[in-house]
Amino acid sequence: VQLVESGGGLVQAGGSLRLSCAASGRTFSTYAMDWFRQAPGKEREFVAAISPSGRSTYYTDSVKGRFTISRDNAKNTVYLQMNSLKPEDTAVYYCAARPYVGSVNPRRKEEYASWGQGTQVTVSW
Repeated sequence: VQLVESGGGLVQAGGSLRLSCAASGRTFSTYAMDWFRQAPGKEREFVAAISPSGRSTYYTDSVKGRFTISRDNAKNTVYLQMNSLKPEDTAVYYCAARPYVGSVNPRRKEEYASWGQGTQVTVSW
């Protein structure tokens, strides 16, 4: 599956953005989908995950209550709604697809089948 992110940009602290990740191929609905982010000089970190059906989600603590992951399998797209953005959310955001093993807990990066190219999110004061 090939992944293409969009929706990044520059936003003031407290603002909102919605990222999209469009997938090609007919197997999208069988994959768990995750969002990661990487800030300058830092390692790529997990942000959120969603099961193939969309019924199960998982978030890293720093975004709980502010970010919402969702998916539309009919459109082969996963979303990340980001509210109450903070400067520390500034990063390149990546979506990733992985085979579903019954859990939306983050996996080792080597277990992901596909990665997008990333979209820049910049949050200013």
